[in-house]
Amino acid sequence: MDNNSPILIKEKSDKGVLCLTMNDLACKNALSNKMLSILLDEIKNASIDKSIKVIVLKANGDVFSAGHDLKELKEARNNSDEGKVFFQELFNLCSSLMQLIINVPQPVIAEIDGVATAAGCQLVASCDLAISSQESKFATPGVNIGLFCSTPMVALSRNIGKKNAMQMLLTGDLISAQKAKEIGLINDVVSKNKLGSTVRELSEKIASKSSMTLETGKKAFYAQAEMSLTEAYKYTSKVMTENLIQHDAKEGIDAFIEKRSPNWKGE
Repeated sequence: MDNNSPILIKEKSDKGVLCLTMNDLACKNALSNKMLSILLDEIKNASIDKSIKVIVLKANGDVFSAGHDLKELKEARNNSDEGKVFFQELFNLCSSLMQLIINVPQPVIAEIDGVATAAGCQLVASCDLAISSQESKFATPGVNIGLFCSTPMVALSRNIGKKNAMQMLLTGDLISAQKAKEIGLINDVVSKNKLGSTVRELSEKIASKSSMTLETGKKAFYAQAEMSLTEAYKYTSKVMTENLIQHDAKEGIDAFIEKRSPNWKGE
């Protein structure tokens, strides 16, 4: 990669899909302080851009993301506090990104073609949807170097069953894309040459929906998951009531009855 090449490439389609491509091949698309900061800024900006309906996260090279930059962590040990302040700030920054992905109104799709390990695997688990090539592999290998993947564990344990999560965390072993699908870490596995078109088709299909409805649904999905059954039904009943009085719900129902395409306004 050219030293002057940006480590994150941004492309927006006329369908309302924002594609953010990690491009730090020399560092295996590590979630360095710089990469995390840029991703945070771009996704924050996207969250208030009404023209963006879906966000896709992908990477150039054969590594989706190797997680945190170990060389950066080692260098920080030379600080007077042995890196403690830097480490805490880095993990806080990473946690902010993962939570932002959940909290932005747009659905976020991970397109994985390569290895996703540690915080890279965490990034995949944090996305709303994830599509992978058959060659991709996933792992939380921190245990192999004496550093348990504690923050990746948060996203991982909220996406897959406890036994599968613990096996990944305790062994550090790579799992195949097919296994990742079987345990619920990703949605689907496709051939390498169909990955781009599959994600494009999926993202454009979602982008064609009402942005108001997508935002309402995504927010409610994650909120109700933290509630008791009774609280969840009470909350979502209110959500559906409010949803029904919005323009796009009225328009969508009318369009369905009148057998025509809806004219969404995003409100």
